[in-house]
Amino acid sequence: MSLCEFYPNNVAKNYLIEADLDSFQQLWKLKTDWFEEPNIRRGGWSGVVKYSLNSTDDELVVFIKRQENHITRTLFHPIKGIATFQKEFHNIQRLNDKHIPTLELIYFGQREQQAILITKSLEGYVSLDSESISQMSRHQKQSLLTKIADTTRLMHHYHFQHNCFYPKHIFVKKINDQWDVRFIDLEKLKRTIFHRQAVIRDLFTLYRHADQNWTTKDRLYFFKAYVNETKLSHQSKQLWQAIANKFQAKHK
Repeated sequence: MSLCEFYPNNVAKNYLIEADLDSFQQLWKLKTDWFEEPNIRRGGWSGVVKYSLNSTDDELVVFIKRQENHITRTLFHPIKGIATFQKEFHNIQRLNDKHIPTLELIYFGQREQQAILITKSLEGYVSLDSESISQMSRHQKQSLLTKIADTTRLMHHYHFQHNCFYPKHIFVKKINDQWDVRFIDLEKLKRTIFHRQAVIRDLFTLYRHADQNWTTKDRLYFFKAYVNETKLSHQSKQLWQAIANKFQAKHK
């Protein structure tokens, strides 16, 4: 069986060594409770566990994602496809290369139709759809929306389209009075030729799924922060209207 493995650095590898989990086979055979029930489809499966890697003087909490015969088809692999975790692994690398905040890689391994992806747990972070977000003051919420807008603009600047830009896939944490934002669930992320396509798709998705927690004022505030304008230009108004029209059509 062909096997490929990737460790981002020696620190990550040392944690796995001390936990006696520094090989694909050891990770594959790890028995522990599922964090989420496995996703089973078309003869394949995909599951996630949360696990603590204990070293001599520290602890690293990680998510270990394992899958078998769970593929996605891509432009370069339209028939056979590739493991969905392989695609997510490469997308995490792509965002990291552009300094777009996302998950921290610990390990990736693939053996035939089996794949394992390990990332550091976002301890202390909450998703954008959590109840604590909806209870923020107006000032706190605007500060957070500005940071998310800036990070989203950076992602789109490099023509990345998230394609699954739900509030539950945006994680945030207050660190020293500054917001840290992380984008997760990158299985469907792709590069687009047209910047506008990525903007409309992702902002529409975000607005639609944040509908219960975001007012119209929230969406407009976010958009102004995204385009970095206090008064919308003609071009920005056209973009805002395109997103609004798509939003209204979906509700109808």
